[in-house]
Amino acid sequence: MLDVIAAIDLGSNSFRLQVGRVVNDQIYALDGFKESVRLAAGLSNDKYLDDAAFERGIAALHRFHERLAGFPPDAVRAVATNTLRVAKNASAFLKRGEEALGFPIEIIAGREEARLIYVGVAHTLPDPHRQQLIVDIGGGSTEFIIGKSFEPILLDSLYMGCVGFSLRYFPNGKIDKRGMKEAELAARRELQSIAHDYLEVGWEVAVGSSGTAKALVEILEQNGLSAGGITRNGLEKLRTILLRAGHIENLEMEGLKGEREPVILGGLAIMYAVFLEFGLEWMTFSEGALRLGVLYDLHGRYHHHDLRDATVQAFMSRYRVNAHQAGQVADTACHLLAQLDPATVDPANPEYRFLRWAALLHEIGISVAHASYHKHSAYILANADMPGFSKMDQSRLARIVLAHRGKLERLVGIDPSIADWLLVACLRLAVVIHRARDSRGVPDIILTQGKRGFVVETPPGWLQKLPMTAAAFEEERQQWQSVGRLLDVRTRAVQAA
Repeated sequence: MLDVIAAIDLGSNSFRLQVGRVVNDQIYALDGFKESVRLAAGLSNDKYLDDAAFERGIAALHRFHERLAGFPPDAVRAVATNTLRVAKNASAFLKRGEEALGFPIEIIAGREEARLIYVGVAHTLPDPHRQQLIVDIGGGSTEFIIGKSFEPILLDSLYMGCVGFSLRYFPNGKIDKRGMKEAELAARRELQSIAHDYLEVGWEVAVGSSGTAKALVEILEQNGLSAGGITRNGLEKLRTILLRAGHIENLEMEGLKGEREPVILGGLAIMYAVFLEFGLEWMTFSEGALRLGVLYDLHGRYHHHDLRDATVQAFMSRYRVNAHQAGQVADTACHLLAQLDPATVDPANPEYRFLRWAALLHEIGISVAHASYHKHSAYILANADMPGFSKMDQSRLARIVLAHRGKLERLVGIDPSIADWLLVACLRLAVVIHRARDSRGVPDIILTQGKRGFVVETPPGWLQKLPMTAAAFEEERQQWQSVGRLLDVRTRAVQAA
């Protein structure tokens, strides 16, 4: 049983490592590290990370690696947010970053980031059963959530953050009325896309999380601008003080730490715009944030409370999947995979789980159109918001589902050694076997893998009774041949009595 787990948050402003101990399903902080990487500051106009930011990030992950020595793979989860969502050289960073860290790194979508933030914040609130508005201003994006009783109601991520806004509207730390006004108007324009829905749902208390909110609370309270928390009046007073200073270097304020100085101006502009658009007068602060949410999500996965299973079931319902047919295909595909890789007999095995999810969802595209439905299925899986799944999880699911029928040539560029080939083979064969959409169940078929491809052994007389299936196997053999692989379908020899 895992009692110590770790989360790494590769944020746009800072990278953070949080180590926690699990006690009675609660997570208590053991250790924490923060590196001010300012990744978003190195993002060029054409969306490439420059060398300096790239290397700062890799160096930080090297340092985290030392603390994570000895952690088992399933005790660590690393997630990357907005800057690596948009950077065109993100794949190169991930390759180097995973080597430096020693663990996989997932890029998560904005709404998934918002969900994880809410999970973290909800576990720190004195009364999570009240309806809460959570605002998390990060380096490259700002997440908004309304939730109650550990369940999010609304989730959104807007492409505005304290790093980008500080660089754009307050170049070199210069503070003037024009820059402040432009920053606030830009943030308000972004907020107008979601404000109506949030105001309509409503909340009982507003909560700020992460670095910008924490810095504003400390500045306002320590300088007597607020009696507690973030207030509209306090923000207006701070805004006036900043404009009078004219430059960030002229400020001498308690609570303004050196690492926060370069990005506080953009953060303030966004927060003030949030107060104006959402009609806020006061906001409290929570220490809960993305990394705590990742820890709780990781803990849930280990104890088989994986949100991804619930998401798959929700998608099956939303897209009216034939649950009986999908279940048959999934059972057969997983049975075949277990013959190729005995470790996948365990339902907790990652390859088993991905194959089962892909099989259960392979027909969701039929809800769009039957023609080329596998392409519609793949598009939905790659682009829909899927709580619990990272963008890489979704890309992998989409790739497997896209390849479950039709031409195999679309997989030619994939490394022959990766497990996706096995998953695709098992899913394709399962779909062929259950093409008649009857209730034949898992057949008595033996699947083995050789150097050149796969061998399918069927019971004596089985294919003779199923001519449509026999023809489909022949079509499948030709598809594997087209990519230089063997699919040999044989009748199993009759055992002597």
